[in-house]
Amino acid sequence: MVRNPLTDDERHRGLVLGRVLQQARGGRSAAAVAFEAGISLDTLRKIERGAIATPAFFTVAALARVLGLDLSALAETVAEDKKQATRVA
Repeated sequence: MVRNPLTDDERHRGLVLGRVLQQARGGRSAAAVAFEAGISLDTLRKIERGAIATPAFFTVAALARVLGLDLSALAETVAEDKKQATRVA
């Protein structure tokens, strides 16, 4: 199966998601958060830097749980950032 290339919007959302997750992690080590979420440290690092722009739902849900984030609020934050970026452009 061939995957369609990511759009600019998808890449931007991935960067925003990664930034939000990294900020929510605060002083906690990436290794501890990844372990608690049941994902690899490499995967968490890639998500945080936007290299995995569209992570699996259950990966995001596990990270949100570990970081104490509400999924609805997380989705709104990512969507709001896109709206603000569109207004600026």
